[in-house]
Amino acid sequence: MSHPARRVAVSIDLDSIGCYYKIHGLGVAPRELDHVILERALPRAAQLFATRGIHVTWFVVGRDADAEVGSAHAANGVRLGERARAGDELGNHSYSHPYELARLGAKVIDDEIGRCDHVLRTITGTPTRGFRAPGYDVSATMFDALARRGYHYDSSIFPAPGYYAAKAAVMAVLALVRRPSGAVLANPRQLIAPSQPYRPAMTAPWRKGQAPLVELPIAVTPWTRIPAIGTSLIVAPDVIRTRVLAAMASSPLFNFELHGIDFVDADKDGIPGELVARQPDLRIPVTEKLARLTSILDDLARTRVFVTLADAAADVQREQ
Repeated sequence: MSHPARRVAVSIDLDSIGCYYKIHGLGVAPRELDHVILERALPRAAQLFATRGIHVTWFVVGRDADAEVGSAHAANGVRLGERARAGDELGNHSYSHPYELARLGAKVIDDEIGRCDHVLRTITGTPTRGFRAPGYDVSATMFDALARRGYHYDSSIFPAPGYYAAKAAVMAVLALVRRPSGAVLANPRQLIAPSQPYRPAMTAPWRKGQAPLVELPIAVTPWTRIPAIGTSLIVAPDVIRTRVLAAMASSPLFNFELHGIDFVDADKDGIPGELVARQPDLRIPVTEKLARLTSILDDLARTRVFVTLADAAADVQREQ
Protein backbone atom coordinates (compact mmCIF):
# COMPACT_ATOMS: atom_id res chain seq x y z
CA MET A 1 0.00 0.00 0.00
CA SER A 2 1.31 3.47 -0.87
CA HIS A 3 2.58 5.61 1.98
CA PRO A 4 0.85 9.04 1.98
CA ALA A 5 4.19 10.83 2.47
CA ARG A 6 5.56 9.35 -0.77
CA ARG A 7 4.13 11.27 -3.70
CA VAL A 8 4.85 11.45 -7.41
CA ALA A 9 3.71 14.32 -9.62
CA VAL A 10 3.86 13.79 -13.37
CA SER A 11 4.15 16.92 -15.51
CA ILE A 12 4.49 17.32 -19.27
CA ASP A 13 6.06 20.38 -20.90
CA LEU A 14 4.22 20.91 -24.19
CA ASP A 15 7.11 22.55 -26.05
CA SER A 16 6.50 22.65 -29.80
CA ILE A 17 8.80 20.98 -32.33
CA GLY A 18 10.05 24.45 -33.18
CA CYS A 19 11.63 24.69 -29.73
CA TYR A 20 13.86 21.71 -30.55
CA TYR A 21 14.86 23.22 -33.89
CA LYS A 22 15.93 26.27 -31.90
CA ILE A 23 17.87 24.23 -29.32
CA HIS A 24 19.84 22.42 -32.02
CA GLY A 25 20.50 25.51 -34.12
CA LEU A 26 18.46 24.20 -37.05
CA GLY A 27 16.64 27.41 -37.85
CA VAL A 28 12.88 27.60 -38.22
CA ALA A 29 10.90 24.36 -38.11
CA PRO A 30 8.61 23.47 -41.06
CA ARG A 31 5.15 24.99 -40.58
CA GLU A 32 3.44 21.62 -40.88
CA LEU A 33 5.07 20.59 -37.58
CA ASP A 34 3.62 23.51 -35.60
CA HIS A 35 0.90 21.49 -33.89
CA VAL A 36 2.36 17.97 -33.79
CA ILE A 37 2.75 18.08 -30.01
CA LEU A 38 -0.83 19.13 -29.21
CA GLU A 39 -2.54 17.31 -32.09
CA ARG A 40 -0.72 13.97 -31.89
CA ALA A 41 1.50 13.66 -28.81
CA LEU A 42 -1.04 15.03 -26.32
CA PRO A 43 -3.77 12.44 -27.12
CA ARG A 44 -1.25 9.57 -26.83
CA ALA A 45 -0.02 10.82 -23.48
CA ALA A 46 -3.54 11.51 -22.22
CA GLN A 47 -4.62 7.98 -23.05
CA LEU A 48 -1.65 6.49 -21.22
CA PHE A 49 -2.42 8.41 -18.03
CA ALA A 50 -6.19 8.04 -18.25
CA THR A 51 -6.00 4.23 -18.45
CA ARG A 52 -4.14 4.31 -15.13
CA GLY A 53 -6.33 6.91 -13.47
CA ILE A 54 -3.40 9.33 -13.15
CA HIS A 55 -4.06 13.08 -13.09
CA VAL A 56 -1.11 15.06 -14.44
CA THR A 57 0.02 18.66 -14.93
CA TRP A 58 0.36 19.95 -18.50
CA PHE A 59 2.60 23.00 -18.90
CA VAL A 60 1.13 24.95 -21.78
CA VAL A 61 2.80 27.45 -24.11
CA GLY A 62 0.01 30.00 -24.36
CA ARG A 63 0.43 30.94 -28.02
CA ASP A 64 -0.15 27.34 -29.12
CA ALA A 65 -3.62 27.33 -27.57
CA ASP A 66 -4.65 30.95 -28.10
CA ALA A 67 -8.00 30.95 -29.90
CA GLU A 68 -7.37 34.52 -31.07
CA VAL A 69 -4.43 33.34 -33.21
CA GLY A 70 -6.29 30.88 -35.42
CA SER A 71 -8.55 27.85 -35.72
CA ALA A 72 -5.77 25.28 -35.17
CA HIS A 73 -4.81 27.04 -31.94
CA ALA A 74 -8.46 27.12 -30.88
CA ALA A 75 -8.68 23.35 -31.47
CA ASN A 76 -5.64 22.92 -29.24
CA GLY A 77 -7.43 24.88 -26.56
CA VAL A 78 -10.39 22.52 -26.83
CA ARG A 79 -8.10 19.51 -26.34
CA LEU A 80 -6.53 21.08 -23.30
CA GLY A 81 -9.92 22.03 -21.90
CA GLU A 82 -10.91 18.37 -22.10
CA ARG A 83 -7.89 17.46 -20.00
CA ALA A 84 -8.77 20.09 -17.40
CA ARG A 85 -12.36 18.86 -17.18
CA ALA A 86 -11.05 15.31 -16.74
CA GLY A 87 -9.20 16.43 -13.60
CA ASP A 88 -5.76 17.33 -14.94
CA GLU A 89 -4.01 20.61 -14.17
CA LEU A 90 -2.94 23.19 -16.76
CA GLY A 91 0.20 25.14 -15.85
CA ASN A 92 1.75 28.29 -17.30
CA HIS A 93 4.83 27.75 -19.50
CA SER A 94 4.95 31.35 -20.81
CA TYR A 95 3.18 32.67 -23.90
CA SER A 96 5.85 32.19 -26.59
CA HIS A 97 8.55 30.11 -24.82
CA PRO A 98 11.54 32.47 -25.04
CA TYR A 99 14.47 30.54 -23.56
CA GLU A 100 16.02 33.79 -22.34
CA LEU A 101 12.85 34.84 -20.47
CA ALA A 102 14.54 35.12 -17.05
CA ARG A 103 17.02 37.63 -18.50
CA LEU A 104 14.49 39.94 -20.10
CA GLY A 105 12.98 43.11 -18.67
CA ALA A 106 10.19 43.16 -16.12
CA LYS A 107 7.56 44.27 -18.65
CA VAL A 108 8.37 41.43 -21.08
CA ILE A 109 8.40 38.84 -18.29
CA ASP A 110 5.08 40.10 -16.95
CA ASP A 111 3.59 40.08 -20.45
CA GLU A 112 4.74 36.52 -21.19
CA ILE A 113 3.33 35.21 -17.92
CA GLY A 114 0.19 37.32 -18.11
CA ARG A 115 -0.76 36.45 -21.69
CA CYS A 116 -0.40 32.72 -21.04
CA ASP A 117 -2.37 33.13 -17.83
CA HIS A 118 -5.17 34.77 -19.83
CA VAL A 119 -5.22 31.90 -22.36
CA LEU A 120 -5.40 29.29 -19.59
CA ARG A 121 -8.13 31.11 -17.69
CA THR A 122 -10.13 31.33 -20.92
CA ILE A 123 -9.79 27.58 -21.37
CA THR A 124 -10.46 26.47 -17.78
CA GLY A 125 -12.43 29.32 -16.23
CA THR A 126 -10.29 28.97 -13.10
CA PRO A 127 -7.10 30.60 -11.74
CA THR A 128 -3.79 29.08 -12.78
CA ARG A 129 -1.69 27.86 -9.86
CA GLY A 130 1.73 26.96 -11.25
CA PHE A 131 4.48 28.05 -13.61
CA ARG A 132 7.49 26.45 -15.27
CA ALA A 133 10.06 28.66 -16.98
CA PRO A 134 11.45 27.89 -20.44
CA GLY A 135 14.93 26.41 -20.12
CA TYR A 136 14.63 25.92 -16.33
CA ASP A 137 15.90 29.47 -15.74
CA VAL A 138 14.32 31.74 -13.09
CA SER A 139 14.88 35.22 -11.70
CA ALA A 140 13.71 37.49 -8.93
CA THR A 141 11.71 39.50 -11.49
CA MET A 142 9.94 36.35 -12.62
CA PHE A 143 9.07 35.38 -9.05
CA ASP A 144 7.72 38.87 -8.40
CA ALA A 145 5.37 38.54 -11.40
CA LEU A 146 4.18 35.13 -10.18
CA ALA A 147 3.64 36.31 -6.61
CA ARG A 148 1.61 39.34 -7.72
CA ARG A 149 -0.71 37.01 -9.64
CA GLY A 150 -1.18 34.76 -6.63
CA TYR A 151 0.53 31.69 -8.08
CA HIS A 152 0.96 28.87 -5.58
CA TYR A 153 4.17 27.38 -6.97
CA ASP A 154 7.01 27.47 -9.44
CA SER A 155 8.55 24.27 -10.81
CA SER A 156 11.57 25.43 -12.80
CA ILE A 157 14.63 24.71 -10.67
CA PHE A 158 16.57 21.74 -12.07
CA PRO A 159 19.61 21.24 -9.79
CA ALA A 160 21.46 18.77 -12.05
CA PRO A 161 25.17 19.65 -12.52
CA GLY A 162 25.72 16.81 -15.00
CA TYR A 163 22.87 17.98 -17.20
CA TYR A 164 24.18 21.55 -17.00
CA ALA A 165 27.70 20.49 -18.02
CA ALA A 166 26.46 18.38 -20.93
CA LYS A 167 24.24 21.20 -22.16
CA ALA A 168 27.12 23.68 -21.92
CA ALA A 169 29.35 21.35 -23.95
CA VAL A 170 26.77 20.91 -26.71
CA MET A 171 26.13 24.65 -26.89
CA ALA A 172 29.88 25.28 -27.14
CA VAL A 173 30.23 22.84 -30.05
CA LEU A 174 27.29 24.42 -31.87
CA ALA A 175 28.85 27.84 -31.40
CA LEU A 176 32.15 26.59 -32.84
CA VAL A 177 30.44 25.31 -36.00
CA ARG A 178 28.57 28.62 -36.29
CA ARG A 179 25.18 27.11 -35.65
CA PRO A 180 24.49 28.61 -32.21
CA SER A 181 21.82 27.10 -30.03
CA GLY A 182 18.79 29.18 -29.14
CA ALA A 183 18.83 27.69 -25.64
CA VAL A 184 20.43 29.37 -22.63
CA LEU A 185 22.28 28.12 -19.58
CA ALA A 186 20.41 28.71 -16.33
CA ASN A 187 21.97 30.67 -13.50
CA PRO A 188 24.59 28.20 -12.15
CA ARG A 189 23.63 29.05 -8.57
CA GLN A 190 20.49 27.00 -9.17
CA LEU A 191 22.65 23.86 -9.24
CA ILE A 192 23.08 24.04 -5.46
CA ALA A 193 19.38 24.64 -4.77
CA PRO A 194 17.52 22.13 -2.57
CA SER A 195 16.39 19.08 -4.51
CA GLN A 196 13.14 18.74 -2.55
CA PRO A 197 10.28 21.29 -2.24
CA TYR A 198 11.06 24.47 -0.35
CA ARG A 199 9.88 28.02 0.17
CA PRO A 200 12.37 30.17 -1.80
CA ALA A 201 13.77 33.62 -1.23
CA MET A 202 12.09 36.11 -3.56
CA THR A 203 15.38 37.76 -4.52
CA ALA A 204 17.36 34.50 -4.77
CA PRO A 205 15.00 31.67 -5.79
CA TRP A 206 17.76 29.04 -5.58
CA ARG A 207 17.90 29.27 -1.77
CA LYS A 208 15.35 28.99 1.02
CA GLY A 209 13.44 32.06 2.13
CA GLN A 210 9.93 33.35 2.79
CA ALA A 211 8.31 33.67 -0.66
CA PRO A 212 4.50 33.34 -0.75
CA LEU A 213 4.83 30.56 -3.34
CA VAL A 214 6.78 27.31 -3.08
CA GLU A 215 9.43 25.85 -5.38
CA LEU A 216 8.96 22.26 -6.59
CA PRO A 217 12.35 21.28 -8.10
CA ILE A 218 12.46 18.87 -11.00
CA ALA A 219 13.60 15.42 -9.92
CA VAL A 220 17.25 14.56 -9.44
CA THR A 221 18.65 11.68 -7.41
CA PRO A 222 19.77 12.46 -3.84
CA TRP A 223 23.46 13.30 -3.41
CA THR A 224 24.54 12.44 -6.98
CA ARG A 225 21.88 14.70 -8.54
CA ILE A 226 21.45 12.59 -11.67
CA PRO A 227 18.41 13.75 -13.71
CA ALA A 228 15.34 11.62 -13.11
CA ILE A 229 13.23 13.02 -15.93
CA GLY A 230 11.26 11.19 -18.57
CA THR A 231 13.43 11.87 -21.60
CA SER A 232 16.58 10.65 -19.81
CA LEU A 233 14.91 7.52 -18.45
CA ILE A 234 13.34 6.64 -21.79
CA VAL A 235 16.68 6.53 -23.62
CA ALA A 236 18.64 4.97 -20.72
CA PRO A 237 19.49 1.25 -20.68
CA ASP A 238 17.27 -0.84 -18.40
CA VAL A 239 19.95 -1.20 -15.72
CA ILE A 240 20.49 2.58 -15.50
CA ARG A 241 16.77 3.28 -15.46
CA THR A 242 16.31 0.77 -12.62
CA ARG A 243 19.12 2.30 -10.58
CA VAL A 244 17.88 5.86 -10.99
CA LEU A 245 14.36 4.90 -9.93
CA ALA A 246 15.76 3.00 -6.95
CA ALA A 247 17.82 6.03 -5.94
CA MET A 248 14.65 8.14 -5.92
CA ALA A 249 12.94 5.83 -3.42
CA SER A 250 13.83 8.02 -0.41
CA SER A 251 12.56 11.28 -1.95
CA PRO A 252 9.25 12.41 -0.41
CA LEU A 253 8.19 14.02 -3.72
CA PHE A 254 9.23 12.66 -7.11
CA ASN A 255 8.62 15.57 -9.50
CA PHE A 256 8.67 13.47 -12.68
CA GLU A 257 8.96 15.76 -15.71
CA LEU A 258 8.18 14.64 -19.25
CA HIS A 259 7.98 16.52 -22.54
CA GLY A 260 5.44 16.30 -25.33
CA ILE A 261 8.18 15.10 -27.67
CA ASP A 262 8.45 11.96 -25.52
CA PHE A 263 5.16 10.92 -27.14
CA VAL A 264 6.16 11.70 -30.74
CA ASP A 265 6.93 9.05 -33.33
CA ALA A 266 9.40 10.30 -35.95
CA ASP A 267 8.01 8.09 -38.73
CA LYS A 268 4.30 8.41 -37.97
CA ASP A 269 4.49 12.14 -37.32
CA GLY A 270 6.76 13.08 -40.22
CA ILE A 271 9.68 14.46 -38.21
CA PRO A 272 12.57 15.42 -40.54
CA GLY A 273 15.81 13.47 -40.31
CA GLU A 274 17.79 16.60 -39.44
CA LEU A 275 16.05 16.73 -36.06
CA VAL A 276 15.95 12.96 -35.52
CA ALA A 277 19.74 12.86 -35.93
CA ARG A 278 20.14 15.27 -33.00
CA GLN A 279 17.31 14.16 -30.71
CA PRO A 280 18.03 10.60 -29.46
CA ASP A 281 14.53 9.94 -28.11
CA LEU A 282 13.09 10.42 -31.63
CA ARG A 283 14.99 7.34 -32.77
CA ILE A 284 12.81 5.18 -30.52
CA PRO A 285 9.34 4.23 -31.87
CA VAL A 286 6.51 5.64 -29.82
CA THR A 287 5.23 2.15 -29.03
CA GLU A 288 8.53 1.35 -27.31
CA LYS A 289 8.58 4.69 -25.49
CA LEU A 290 5.05 4.09 -24.20
CA ALA A 291 6.04 0.60 -23.05
CA ARG A 292 9.00 2.00 -21.08
CA LEU A 293 6.89 4.75 -19.56
CA THR A 294 4.21 2.23 -18.63
CA SER A 295 6.81 0.19 -16.77
CA ILE A 296 8.05 3.31 -14.95
CA LEU A 297 4.54 4.39 -13.96
CA ASP A 298 3.64 0.91 -12.75
CA ASP A 299 6.82 0.80 -10.69
CA LEU A 300 6.07 4.18 -9.11
CA ALA A 301 2.46 3.21 -8.40
CA ARG A 302 3.62 0.40 -6.12
CA THR A 303 5.15 2.79 -3.59
CA ARG A 304 3.72 6.26 -4.25
CA VAL A 305 0.51 8.26 -4.56
CA PHE A 306 0.06 10.21 -7.81
CA VAL A 307 -0.82 13.90 -7.39
CA THR A 308 -0.80 17.00 -9.57
CA LEU A 309 1.84 19.63 -8.90
CA ALA A 310 -0.87 21.94 -7.53
CA ASP A 311 -1.78 19.25 -4.99
CA ALA A 312 1.88 18.75 -4.12
CA ALA A 313 2.31 22.49 -3.62
CA ALA A 314 -0.72 22.61 -1.33
CA ASP A 315 0.76 19.79 0.74
CA VAL A 316 4.07 21.65 1.03
CA GLN A 317 2.26 24.83 2.10
CA ARG A 318 0.49 22.91 4.86
CA GLU A 319 3.65 21.09 5.97
CA GLN A 320 5.74 24.25 6.15
